[in-house]
Amino acid sequence: MNTYLQSDCSNCFGLCCVALPYAKSADFPFSKDSGDPCQNLCSDFRCKIHDQLRDKGFRGCVSYECFGAGQHVSQTLYAGIDWREKPEHASEMFEVFPLVQQLHEMLWYLNQALSLKETKSFHLKLQNLYEETLQLTERKPKDLLKVDIGAHRSNVNDLLLKTSEVYRKDVSKPRNNKKKALDYVGANLKGADLQGINFRGTLLIAANLTHANLRKADLIGADLRDADLRHANLTGALFLTQSQLNSAKGNVHTKIPNYLQRPGHWVE
Repeated sequence: MNTYLQSDCSNCFGLCCVALPYAKSADFPFSKDSGDPCQNLCSDFRCKIHDQLRDKGFRGCVSYECFGAGQHVSQTLYAGIDWREKPEHASEMFEVFPLVQQLHEMLWYLNQALSLKETKSFHLKLQNLYEETLQLTERKPKDLLKVDIGAHRSNVNDLLLKTSEVYRKDVSKPRNNKKKALDYVGANLKGADLQGINFRGTLLIAANLTHANLRKADLIGADLRDADLRHANLTGALFLTQSQLNSAKGNVHTKIPNYLQRPGHWVE
């Protein structure tokens, strides 16, 4: 996976800690408005409780992923000049960051689609859309704010859906049509054979997925907060991200794709 699509907080102006709002909830201990720096943000843009985020109630921070948008906005689009040095650029920077985050997320998924042998027949379309998305991230901030992200995401999603279909073709299983996304919250799926199942956008919050077979399952947008993945097999899982793993529970026996890292809070 391309390294520029991975977060590099050391080269970011703490944008996710300033630009993004959040409400007091199970994921955050207090509310914060967009543009207000988090009270835990240090002067060097590091987090003073980074190693204690889960314990301090900032589970939303643990599960957030900018896909490299932070350093791109900070170092490329704004040439290394932060929002404190030029306050007049602050509001624009805070608007641009979430847009670039969305585009980088699309690049992440397109990059994985391009790496699959199953997508060979429409590889050129994927590559062209990847290049088009990359070019959007390189626009000047004022031009980026004019991009119709929704329309572009729709075009990307069409090819990601096609990718999912061809990738899972030989192992896919129909999801219970009577079940809605919410029906999987807290579900007991221990040891279930979920190979190749389509879990796109599904809420798997606190689901018991221990010993489950999730090989080649489509997990794009699936909410895995507190899902128990101990001893689960996620080999070849499609569109799985680091932030999804960070929000879940697992152990050394959980099989994950080789381009992702085992979260530090997972048990032995």
